[in-house]
Amino acid sequence: MGKKTILIVDDEMDMRLYLSTLLESHGYRPLTRRDGKDGMTSIREDRPDLILLDIMMPGDGGVKMYRRLKGDPALTDIPVIMLSAVTASSFRHFLTMLNAQQVKPVPEPDHYLEKPVDHDQLIQLVRDTIG
Repeated sequence: MGKKTILIVDDEMDMRLYLSTLLESHGYRPLTRRDGKDGMTSIREDRPDLILLDIMMPGDGGVKMYRRLKGDPALTDIPVIMLSAVTASSFRHFLTMLNAQQVKPVPEPDHYLEKPVDHDQLIQLVRDTIG
């Protein structure tokens, strides 16, 4: 079986480079995209095993992309680890407010890590999530 593919969606080039280098050094195949629009295209074309998703991005941000991903029955099972400078409690509050207006609530991500990311913790979450 080949390497597991992880899609990194983050608008910061330094973060994409850091995460892709980290994942590659642990035996994963990283793909990088800089916004939610390119991220969704890559998800449909590449079918990653896991997505590392930043929330705060210009244009199609992480929340919009996450809503589209979890609203698509063909893609909703792909696990997501959110990475953001936004605190986890602030994000959960936002998601609660967002879901109050939705017929079909958006589920919480599989994991949520605040930046700066601890690389050991991230690799452990990746292993726990997809092996």
